[in-house]
Amino acid sequence: MAVLLSLGLVAVSGILTTGTHHPSNSTLHHLTWKLLQNYHKGVRPVQNWTQVTTVYLDLLVHAVLDVDAQNQKLKTSVWYQEIWNDEFLAWNSSMFDGIGEISLPLSAIWAPDIIINEFVDIEKSPDLPYVYVNSSGTIKNNKPIQVVSACSLETYAFPFDTQNCSLTFNSILHTVADLDLAFLRSTEDIQKDKNMFVDDGEWELLSLPSTYHVVHTEAGDFAQIQFHVVIRRRPLAYVVNLLIPSIFLMIVDLGSFYLPPNCRTRITFKTSILVGYTVFKVNMSDEVPRSSVSTPLIGVFFTICMAFLVLSLSKSILMVKFLHTERSSGQDHPLFCFQKTSRARPTDGAHLTRTSLTVADSLTDVPLHGEHQTQVGCLEEVLDQLHSIRSSIQALDQAAQQETSWLMIMYQFDKLLFRGYLLVLGVYTITLCSLWAVWSSL
Repeated sequence: MAVLLSLGLVAVSGILTTGTHHPSNSTLHHLTWKLLQNYHKGVRPVQNWTQVTTVYLDLLVHAVLDVDAQNQKLKTSVWYQEIWNDEFLAWNSSMFDGIGEISLPLSAIWAPDIIINEFVDIEKSPDLPYVYVNSSGTIKNNKPIQVVSACSLETYAFPFDTQNCSLTFNSILHTVADLDLAFLRSTEDIQKDKNMFVDDGEWELLSLPSTYHVVHTEAGDFAQIQFHVVIRRRPLAYVVNLLIPSIFLMIVDLGSFYLPPNCRTRITFKTSILVGYTVFKVNMSDEVPRSSVSTPLIGVFFTICMAFLVLSLSKSILMVKFLHTERSSGQDHPLFCFQKTSRARPTDGAHLTRTSLTVADSLTDVPLHGEHQTQVGCLEEVLDQLHSIRSSIQALDQAAQQETSWLMIMYQFDKLLFRGYLLVLGVYTITLCSLWAVWSSL
C-alpha cells in the first residue's frame, strides 16, 4: 500500500512538473540574455572603431498644433524614425527557433545622441521604452514627438502667409567620422508624403523638403539633416471676418467725402465712422498675429485709412470753427427805425446823395421855415442810416468773399484727400488680390 502511494505521488509530481514552464527555459529569454550578457551600452557598437555608424532618419508631420508669431515658435506633432546597425546585437536565427526580430529596452543598448537644434521647449512624447532589433543587428526606433521649435515667422502677407520652418537633426558629440546621417527614404518621397497629416485645421502642409550637409566647426565636422516644414494658412475665415468688413468700412468712409466740407453733419458722420474704426481695430487685434519682426499688411493699410479719416475730420472741425469765428466777429445789422414817414422815399443811394446836396445848398441860399428844417433833418438821418447799411453790406460781402475763398481751398484739399484715399483703397485691393493669387499658385 505504501508502495502504491509513493508511486502515485511521483506520477502527480511528474505531471505538475511537465505542465509548468519557467521563463528562463524559453528561447526568447535565452536569446535576450545572451545578447545583453556582455553588452556595454556606453561603447559605439562597431567591431572596428574606424568604421562609421550610419543612422537613417525619416520624418512624418502629423499636425500643426500652434503657430506663435509673437514668440516666433512653431508647435508640431511629428512621427520620428531612426534606424542604425548594432554589430553586437546580431544572431543566427536558425539557432534560436527561427526568431528573426525581438524587442529590447532602449535604456539597455547604445543609442545615437541625435537632437533637434530648434528645440525651445521640453519634448512631449509618449514614453516608448522598447525598440525592435532583427537578427542582422538593425535597430528600429519609432516615436511620436510634439516639437516646439524656434522659427522665423513672417506675418506680412497675413492671412495669405506661408511659413517655412526647419527641423535640424544632428549628433551632439559624434563627428561625421564616427556617426553619419542618411535618409531612410528618397527626398522626393519625403517631400510629397502627406498621408499622416491632419488636413482639417487652419494650416495646410505644402511639402517637406529635406537636405543633407556637413557643418564645419572648431569641434569637428558634424553631419546634419534638415527637414523644412512648409505650411500655408487657410484664409477663408479671415477674409469673411476681417478683409470684407474692413473694405466695407473704407468704402463708407470714402462716401463721406461727398458731404460739403462746411457741413456739421459731416463731422458727426465721420466721428461715427471713427468709432467704428476703433471698435474694428480692437476686434482685429485679437485675430491678427502680433510679431515684432514684421507687421501684417492689413494692419498697415488700416492704420493709413484711419490717418486719412482723422486728417479729414480735423480739417472739417477747423473749417467749421473758422467760419463760426468769422461770422461771430462780424458787425450786427443796423435796425431801421423811422420815426416819421417821409413823402419821398428814395430808392437809390446816389439819388439820396444828390437830394441831400440840393437841400444843403438850398439851406444856405434860402432861409427855411421850421417845417422845412424838420424835413431836412429827417432826410439827413435817413442818409446816415443808408450809409451805415451800405458799409454793413460791404463788410458782409467781403466776409462772404473771404469765406468763399476758404471754401475753395478746403474743396481742393478735400479733393486731394479723396484721391489719396481712393488710391490707398485701390492699392489695398490690388495687393490683397495679388497675395491671394500667389497663395493659390503654391
